[in-house]
This record gives sequence, C-alpha cells and structure tokens, in this order.
Amino acid sequence: MLTLRQLRQFLVVAETMNMRKASERLHMAQPPLTKAIRHMEETLGTRLFERTNRITALTPAGKVLQKEAVATLMQMERAMLLTRRAGEGMTGTLRIGFVATAIRHLLPDMIARFHVSCPKVVLELKEMTTARQVAGILDDSLDVGIVVLPVPEYAIQKLSYHRFFSCPLVAVLPKKHPDNASGALPLSALAGEPWVLFPEQEGPGLYRSITEACEKEGFIPEVVQRALQMETIVGLVASGLGVSLVPEFMQKNGWANVSFCKLIGEPILYQVALTHKPENTNPYIADFVKNATHPQ
Repeated sequence: MLTLRQLRQFLVVAETMNMRKASERLHMAQPPLTKAIRHMEETLGTRLFERTNRITALTPAGKVLQKEAVATLMQMERAMLLTRRAGEGMTGTLRIGFVATAIRHLLPDMIARFHVSCPKVVLELKEMTTARQVAGILDDSLDVGIVVLPVPEYAIQKLSYHRFFSCPLVAVLPKKHPDNASGALPLSALAGEPWVLFPEQEGPGLYRSITEACEKEGFIPEVVQRALQMETIVGLVASGLGVSLVPEFMQKNGWANVSFCKLIGEPILYQVALTHKPENTNPYIADFVKNATHPQ
C-alpha cells in the first residue's frame, strides 16, 4: 500500500519531471527519492514514468495515479480540516457553488437565514458557472449548487431541483443605440446586431433558451464577444461592442452608457434553483434548501 508521503513525492516528481529539482523541493537527497519512486513502481507492478537517461513523461498508469493522488491528498486535507473544526465546536460543513449573479442579489440573505438556524456549520463557497457546479455535484466535490436552469441535459435526471427565483431577461443596449429610448422592443429588433454572450459550454441551458427564442424570430445571434459574468457582459455592451440579454434585476445596478429594454412577446426566463444529488447524505442540505426556498 502506498503512503501519503509517497504520493506527495510522486506528485512533485510528476510536476518537475526532474529528480534533482524534485529532491530539492522535497528537501531530501536524490538517491532516496529515486529509490522511493522505484519502490512505488514495484508495489504497483507498473512503470509510472517514461525514461531515457532522464524522465521524459508520465506513462498512462502514471497519469491515472497523478489524478488519484491529487484527489486523495485533497480529501485527507479536508478530513483534517473538518476534524479541527469539530474540535473547535464547528460541527459541520456545507460546500456551496453559486453563479456570479447570486452573490449580490440572492446569496447574502440565504446565508444569513441559514446561519441563524445552523450557526456552527461552516460554509465553503465557490463561484462557479452552472456547468461546473453540476460537474462538482456529480463528482461529490460540491454539496449544493445555485444554478441557472435548465442544467445540462446529461444531468437532468441525476439531480434534485428547488426553484426559488425567476425573472425575465431584458435587452441591454449601448446608450447610443437607436432603440435605447424605446423602453420595450421585440426580440426581432436585435437581428443583425453584434451580440455579447457567455460561452455556451458554461451555461448550455440558458444559452439554448436564448438562441431558440431568436430562431423563432427568424435569426441566429451573431456573437462577436464572449464573457462569463453578466456584469462583464453589461460592461462590454457599455463599451459599444454589441447587444445582449441579461436578467431584469441587472438594471438596478446603476450602469452608465447602457439602456435596458423589456422584450415584447413571450418572455425568456432567467430561473435560479438550488440543486443537489439525492444520494448526498450531508444533513445540512435540507436546512439550506428550506431556508433558501421558504424564507421566514
């Protein structure tokens, strides 16, 4: 069986691809490190590195061990952290992912309400796109996600959802745009305009909702610039790079050099939900969902 010390040694060698540099970083002599790597290979019954007179690459087996070693060491560090927190009276932790728009408009109140009911639970918060949150929930690196619906199709049947916020998308235009004073316009008015949108792979459900709505109006948006965050998208529109659609609440931020217009016709909804894997046994998921979706 491999020890944590051996895994750390292996990872440093894998990162440096040089025994001398790895031994210097590990503060040990090179011969014992070389011997330790050889012993790991003998224990596993396979080569971990491709070699000539020096290390040239990881073998396929080495690449697998590299990935698993990183996960193992991270889990050990997490176990130690949780143990320390338990010793300090902090009896639990909840790992939460959230889309960037939630931090200003939704997350603060949710956290405050949860803290009242579960004051000793430590929240680990990570800003992530919907697609990355879904991946994290499925691989158990996250407990709960605050995502924009719909989630990627491959995950729809694997997760539980609790919708708690919805608002229409509105058009955001540069201040000098001829339609900026209209207050409302049909989506078709944006045909032929350059668009600023987020990458499809980071929010495939909302991206599809937008493009399908455009196709119903007879056009495909010509995306000339991409940005992850809605705030960045509005800023790029303010710079005159194009037009876009953003959640209605974005217009409360007091932006300069842009105008917001309601869309005439069937609304395109920006829906936010809590999501988690049903098999996740973290007992604080239910408390967080209750406090988020049923505020007192």
